[in-house]
Amino acid sequence: MVSLSSHFRSTNYYLNHSHHNHKFRIRHLVSCSAQPTQTNIKVVINGAAKEIGRAAVAAVTKARGMELAGAVDTYHVGEDIGQVCGMEEPLEIPIINDLTMVLGSISQSKGAGVVVDFTDPSSVYENVKQATAFGMKSVVYVPRIKLDTVAALSAFCDKATMGVLVAPTLSIGSILLQQAAIAASFHYRNVEIVESKATANDLPSADANQIAKNLSNLGQIYNREDASTDVLARGQVLGDGIRVHSLVLPGLPSSTTVHFSAPGEIYSIKHDITDVQCLMPGLLLAIRKVVRLKNLVYGLEKFL
Repeated sequence: MVSLSSHFRSTNYYLNHSHHNHKFRIRHLVSCSAQPTQTNIKVVINGAAKEIGRAAVAAVTKARGMELAGAVDTYHVGEDIGQVCGMEEPLEIPIINDLTMVLGSISQSKGAGVVVDFTDPSSVYENVKQATAFGMKSVVYVPRIKLDTVAALSAFCDKATMGVLVAPTLSIGSILLQQAAIAASFHYRNVEIVESKATANDLPSADANQIAKNLSNLGQIYNREDASTDVLARGQVLGDGIRVHSLVLPGLPSSTTVHFSAPGEIYSIKHDITDVQCLMPGLLLAIRKVVRLKNLVYGLEKFL
């Protein structure tokens, strides 16, 4: 589809009459040019019935330059995703439990397509392969995804020249916390992480593990004067001496605090997550960036 845009400009043209040396001036010419309209990014949410999936449906529906093209899940199959999300009006998009069927129904449409994967580590590789087969990019936000799976996906994407963004976190605040911790680690040799979660699943958390990995990659050893791990109350040691303490108390927000210390001072960085909505700005950024990729990128921080 194209749109016609008219540009009005005042331009002077002079025509010389060869015999009488008169000049005639013509003004106000109109030129029209055909410019292509930008096609919306078509987004499929895989895991649409989950809490984060429902939030993603609402965010994509409201976002400029995007449109929801499909909803995949094994729950609420056949129900309208708009009604499942509690929207005022249905979106006339039923939840389907077959990703291939959804991709096939939209593969003929023009424009970029992105599959957002909120499923589980065991199905990510096949999901990305299916999306690639239909010419669609993928944004993967699946906690606990193994690095072996990421490596296999990276090799596959290189061969297929297809863009995939694997995001350990979609929280921009979490990424900023990690970057601040890296900057602080050059000035402190003592560091401990305290995190709180409402449930006891997967502790230490992915955020704590990522922070410890980032700090350990800098080649420093932390907490040398308290290196013993015999006292269980001192927490779990990750990486190069970084201790993690995980609190599990229902009702607490998901929180991560990194404490650095030196003689006479303590420097603490804290980030709280109170609602899944905090992940939506990062998700929309990921969708907009992945359409330009031709390989796998690990980490949303590459685009901040």
